[in-house]
Amino acid sequence: MTTAQRYKHILAWFETNMPVAESELVFANPFQCLVAVMLSAQCTDKRVNMVTPALFAAYPTPEAMSQATSDEVFEYVKSVSYPRSKSEHLVQMAQRLVEVYGGQVPDNIDDLQTLQGVGRKTANVVCAVIWNQPTMAVDTHIFRVSERLGLTTHSKNPLQTETQLVKYIPENVIPKAHHWLLLHGRYVCQARKPRCETCGLTAYCRYFTKK
Repeated sequence: MTTAQRYKHILAWFETNMPVAESELVFANPFQCLVAVMLSAQCTDKRVNMVTPALFAAYPTPEAMSQATSDEVFEYVKSVSYPRSKSEHLVQMAQRLVEVYGGQVPDNIDDLQTLQGVGRKTANVVCAVIWNQPTMAVDTHIFRVSERLGLTTHSKNPLQTETQLVKYIPENVIPKAHHWLLLHGRYVCQARKPRCETCGLTAYCRYFTKK
């Protein structure tokens, strides 16, 4: 099976079996999306969704958050991973949004990455989720699943994975493909014990054929 054939089969399977694939983070606008994605770094979406309702109620806009102190924000996010640095980044991010971007979340990766605490993965997620752009964010799930399935080969870091994936996935499919791979890794192709017995992709999976 060629790489192109593998992509074709796997994408077709996802399209049939997971026609709706969306972020499990809860948010109502671009600003809330950005905040939630920043908080989700090395943290579960479930945990983030537990803290954001109160956080968004207290700071519904970039202007409101920009006037807070990191200690104040910390009280809302202290149960997520790395709460101290995240609370500092959220305040600094909101301040820059207000000062440089008029309180509007940028719609491109380069500008997003000028915000404190926003790296390439976070910027890619926001562009894909909010603006439906062909950006492929690579987290630990996508990095693992792509290599196991054979969508990537000997990828050494997230950027290499991203580069290989966008080479073969059609642009209009990339935003949804991000969620396909992420959710598959979260619930089926898990790190320690992949649930191959319940996976519909074993016929195309390089990991399974080598077991």
